[in-house]
Amino acid sequence: MRQQERLAGADFLRATACLLVLAHHLALRLDMRRIPDELGPTANILRFGNFGVAIFFVLSGFLLAHPFWRALDDGRTMPSLRHYTIRRAARIAPGFWAAATVSFALSLTLLALPLTPELALRYVSGLLFMSQWHWRTFFPVEADGPLWSIPFEVTSYVLLPACFFLLFRLSVLRQRPLLARFAWLCVIAGVLLAHVLVLTAFPLDDIGRGWQYGLQGGAKEWMPRYNPIGFFAVFALGALAAGVEIMLPRRPSAWFDAAALLALAVAGYRLVISPGGSAEAYGWLEIPYGFPVFPLAVATALVSLCHSQQLGRLLDNPPVRYIAKISFGIYIWQEIILISIQRLDPGSFGVSSENVVIGWLQSCGLATALVLLAASLSYFMLERPAIDVGNRLTSRQSNRATPFKV
Repeated sequence: MRQQERLAGADFLRATACLLVLAHHLALRLDMRRIPDELGPTANILRFGNFGVAIFFVLSGFLLAHPFWRALDDGRTMPSLRHYTIRRAARIAPGFWAAATVSFALSLTLLALPLTPELALRYVSGLLFMSQWHWRTFFPVEADGPLWSIPFEVTSYVLLPACFFLLFRLSVLRQRPLLARFAWLCVIAGVLLAHVLVLTAFPLDDIGRGWQYGLQGGAKEWMPRYNPIGFFAVFALGALAAGVEIMLPRRPSAWFDAAALLALAVAGYRLVISPGGSAEAYGWLEIPYGFPVFPLAVATALVSLCHSQQLGRLLDNPPVRYIAKISFGIYIWQEIILISIQRLDPGSFGVSSENVVIGWLQSCGLATALVLLAASLSYFMLERPAIDVGNRLTSRQSNRATPFKV
């Protein structure tokens, strides 16, 4: 697929991912003890909107790996790491830093937390994208829990070119697509082995462990199963999918429409059956979010939608494309808005309503509107200007590391 050509289906999955995460955080604010029994299963399924995080990782790996695979298959040199770094920083850093700073300020004001050295350390480690390596700093700020995943993804941004560097060093892989994909499978196997070593080498005690102790207690509950190496395995599956997609014929086929529908159905089924298990849906090797079935289904859907006749374009309709455009803002600002609503109106989300579901839905409507507004402002006033700067700084080189918008 040529540079600047849109990958069909990517916007749909990006929009789905951010809306799933929003649904997850809204569902966490519903008092499950007060809802009618018939609504219980639906509410429990909504709580597993955290699977959207896995979609983001697969999608990022898929998009960012494309130029590396093309260069390797064509026998060219590795794409510019300088340009790759500039574009990644321009896309992620400004919005993340702004959300983290606003959240840090709200922690001291709205949440009335004391300014302790540990609170400051968490904030600084987050700004440096280093919070992912210890449970004390896992959540960089108190008022925006979802920011934990951004430093995790930054780790994947670093590991992706590092692993491709190894492949480019092996001249035997150049212009040998099948052999190169097998080598990437070996990379994934090595990553999974490293994840297992992390599980065994860094166990945590039970002191202060659990969500009843706040975000840090929750981080201690998640780690070491939540670690950047394990999440890179999810990211690397997306990168492998990119390698497969490039090898397929350019001609769209109805078979790919059918394959995409099947893959989306498998992904949806894996999400739907998650209630009853752990809230994190730990899968194989205790990697969360239904690993490997769910990320493999998402990766298959991505590949298939790119070559579908109708489904990819149908799913990437204008409203979906707009949601995808502001998806990063939806992700980083939603918790700030939800916490602010709860603090300013303690009776929100059905707490003081006679009908808890109606009250919850009313607050969800208000929260969603505010999140979409904040995300739109974030994109047009902060994110897109930074993206444009990154594009200008890297526009002189035709062999770009990230030709697709992520």
